[in-house]
Amino acid sequence: MPTLDDVRRTAERLPGSEERATTGGAAWFVRGKLYAWECHPWPSIPDDVRAIVASELVVAVKVADAVDALALAEMDPDVFLRTTTRWSEPKVAFRMARIDEDHLAELVTEAWRTQAPKYLRREFDEASSPRGSS
Repeated sequence: MPTLDDVRRTAERLPGSEERATTGGAAWFVRGKLYAWECHPWPSIPDDVRAIVASELVVAVKVADAVDALALAEMDPDVFLRTTTRWSEPKVAFRMARIDEDHLAELVTEAWRTQAPKYLRREFDEASSPRGSS
């Protein structure tokens, strides 16, 4: 089962990424923009979802648009929560106990991409390409 340390490992390799402690728990930013965070059972979350967030580790990430979030939630409703709060939309929240490590890394990286400036995305892509790693 992935943990916040798995989120940290992915975030550490993303240029410009920084972790901060927030009221709700750990959160990751790129150039001051939030892209991933530990969910907290805020009163504004629907009761059924708040019960899940209160009882297990749930992480949320930014997504490109609301359609992406809806597609993920419909694709695997046991992993992805239908809604949390309207803050930081568009986003998708997921249960860490039910996601595999590769999908977690992909979600965190794509969330970073939605918030990172073009020059950092280019730096990451160049470093990740076979040509850039030689």
